[in-house]
Formats: sequence, C-alpha cells, structure tokens
Amino acid sequence: MRNLSFINKIIYFINVIVAILLLLSYTLPFLPPKTFSFLSVVNLGVSFLILVNVLCFLYWLIKLKKQFVLSLVVLLIGYFFFGSLYKFSSSKSIENPENIKVMNYNVRLFNLYEWIPEKDIEIKIVDFIKTESPDVLSIQEYHPHKNINLSFFKYKYEHLSGKKTKYGQAIFSQYPIVNSGSIEFPDTGNNAIYADIVKGTDTIRIYNIHLESLHINTKVESLKNEDSERLFNRIGRTFSRQQFQTELFLKHKAQCKYKMVICGDFNNTAFSYVYRKIKGDLNDAFIEAGNGFGRTHDFKFFPVRIDFIFADEAFSVNGFKAYNEHYSDHFPIMTTLSLEAD
Repeated sequence: MRNLSFINKIIYFINVIVAILLLLSYTLPFLPPKTFSFLSVVNLGVSFLILVNVLCFLYWLIKLKKQFVLSLVVLLIGYFFFGSLYKFSSSKSIENPENIKVMNYNVRLFNLYEWIPEKDIEIKIVDFIKTESPDVLSIQEYHPHKNINLSFFKYKYEHLSGKKTKYGQAIFSQYPIVNSGSIEFPDTGNNAIYADIVKGTDTIRIYNIHLESLHINTKVESLKNEDSERLFNRIGRTFSRQQFQTELFLKHKAQCKYKMVICGDFNNTAFSYVYRKIKGDLNDAFIEAGNGFGRTHDFKFFPVRIDFIFADEAFSVNGFKAYNEHYSDHFPIMTTLSLEAD
C-alpha cells in the first residue's frame, strides 16, 4: 500500500470492498431468504461483482502490482464453488436420432401491451418458434392472443388465470401428453405446471415454473425514482415468497417417479437459494453444453441468467443455445437432450 499513489489507494480500497462482497455472496445459495431476506438481495448483483473483480484483477496485473492477488483468489474461490460466469468453451452440438429439443421462453404476453414499439411481435415469436422447431415448448406469461397459432404442435397443456386478461403458463409438445396439472402458488398469478409426455417407451415429466416476479423497471430513470430502502425491502419479500413457492414445488417433485426436465423463469440468478434447491442433482443445460454468458433477461447493466432448463442425470445434454431475438424482456433458450440407454 505504501508504494501506491493516492488514486491507486482509492482504487484498491474499492477493490477490497467488492472482493469482500463477492466472497460473502458465495454463502447466499445456502441462506434461506425467509431468514436472510435483506442479504438475499445481494445475489442480484453477483454478476456485477464478478465483472468488477475481473476488471480490478486486470488493472493490477497490467500495473504489475501484487494487489492483483486479492481479486484473483476471490474469483478462483467462486469458480470452484459455482463455475465461471462466462463459458469460454464452444457450445455442444451432438447429433443423435433420439434427440429431444426443449425450448423455454417467457413471451411477456406476446407483447400484448406493446412494451416493444414494433408491429406484429406476436407473429414474429410464432415464426421464430416454428423455425427453431422444438419438440417441447415451455412458455411463461402465456396469453391466448388472437394472432397466435401454435397448432404445429400436436399437443398442449395451458393453465390460465386472470379476469380481464387471461395469462399463465403453457407446455406444447410433439409427443403425446398423458397427464398434466398445476401446482398452485397462493396469492399470486405465478405458478408451476407439469405435463407427462410419452416418447417411445419412456414417460418424461416436463415442469414449467414461474417464480414470483421482482417487478423492477430496469430503466435508469425509473431506478433513480425508486426509494432504495423500499426497493430492497420489496425484493427481499419477493425472494421470501420465491422460497415458499420453491418448497411447494419440491414437495410435488418428490412424488414424481418419472425422469424429468425442469424449465422456467425463476426471477433469480444461478447464485440464489432457489436455484440451488430446484436444481438439486439435476444438470443445468447451459453449464453442460452452453457458452458465453447465457444471458436470458434484458437487464440494462450486465448479463443476467434467470431462465433455466435442468435435466435429469439420465439425459445426455447434447446442445444448448441462448438466443438474441428481442421479442420480449426475456430471451429464449433451447437445449437438446437424449435419454441414455438403461
């Protein structure tokens, strides 16, 4: 520290703070939001903390200063805990006649209220889905829009609520759906649904989860007008509700005897308690076969991954893609799976 200039001392002081915050954030997936609601808010900023620590590491490395060790150690700890925020490996793409393509997409009511000032967004979404031709499609914030025609799927299950505007979750499939249902979350429009599909001699459970929304407008002007204490308290309460909804889901999941694929919009990151609990022993398709940041939400400041596809260990994850089509505040993701022979 003595050999540092005044400016570098300030930079290192900031570096120490963000390194400590990142180190503390590694404990968040193990802390129930109901008990640690205020702390749980920090996990929304883990991606930001990682990026700042990377910049600090590079800054000190270029300067040939030993201070680079601080961020390096903290980043390495995070890598061994959670893996890399950015996947440098190329995305897998393994052809297999048994492949099943599963897409997850929060379509934001097919732009019903024209959040995106562009015509025919709902038709563009349908055309995009048709072009990518998933075998199974999991949709959050589904709305039976008059211009929507997904009849190229042979089977569907949708669960809708709302008085004036019908909305909810839906699962579309090219394979027969032999059973379906909903896991109701009380006092909210969010819920989880499931459909049991039959492919060959196998029955596969598809879950579609939409956890409690944060209701944050990420535009800079809106965030400036938010009272920070009220914003933190609201997010903390939302994360507590997400934990309760996750507990309801896990009770239902525990009774399932089939191999399963879990899709959904968790409204939370891969550094969260709910991610860790829902994932359990399943494989995250992005980690297994994706690359890049795997961004799934149109957050203005840094890449955020809050939409996921998890697959039972009985599946091989043969591919994963995060798309850039901007037809919603979420970006679609798709994985390619095949069942391992017993």
